[in-house]
Amino acid sequence: MEKLEPVNRETTAGVIAAQIRARIMDGTFSPGSQLGEAQLAARLNVSRGPVREALQRLIQEGLLENRRNRGVFVISLDEDDIRDVYLARGAIEREAAKILIRRRDAEAIDHLQVLVERMSAAAKNHEWPELAESDLSFHEALVRFSRSKRLQRMFRTLLVEARMCLAALESAYPVHERLVREHRNIHDAIRRGDERGALELIDAHLGDAVKDLISNDGHR
Repeated sequence: MEKLEPVNRETTAGVIAAQIRARIMDGTFSPGSQLGEAQLAARLNVSRGPVREALQRLIQEGLLENRRNRGVFVISLDEDDIRDVYLARGAIEREAAKILIRRRDAEAIDHLQVLVERMSAAAKNHEWPELAESDLSFHEALVRFSRSKRLQRMFRTLLVEARMCLAALESAYPVHERLVREHRNIHDAIRRGDERGALELIDAHLGDAVKDLISNDGHR
């Protein structure tokens, strides 16, 4: 059998896709914005071939869409998309919370508290980007500490869309302390071992986010 040489470096198309994905996540490429192949190639100082491949990857991931005779655009999440993202999140996060509560994972509970306090500080300083990042970090940690590889894998597929939703939530949370309070209550229920309460709070928190996003002018 011929020997296979290890591949230690990501392909150029993979690197480009990762950069574009990150810029979608942080809002640099906003929903509905067009991504031109030639312009991206010039900015990245690469040929158009790997850019084309990177865009195709992101189209397959569902982050970009190819509109016939118009070009490639960042997706815009409609009401059904938003509901579906949060439905999937709820299924994953509920199971993760059950695992943490039944395992009584002190490390996880302490880490979640640190993230809540980080959110609180960001809210007091009116730092929405930091608040949004800590919000998502809280939910990522909740799933990560479940130690379920498959729950983590499923959650990762939702991360970009979740970040896109959070970016749109700033105007829906004029009082950022509300967001902090919701996460603090979830953490307290997990710490107490109150499984039913924690699951109800997660459902309410994600349900409120869906209502806020749908009522937000940017998603009407």
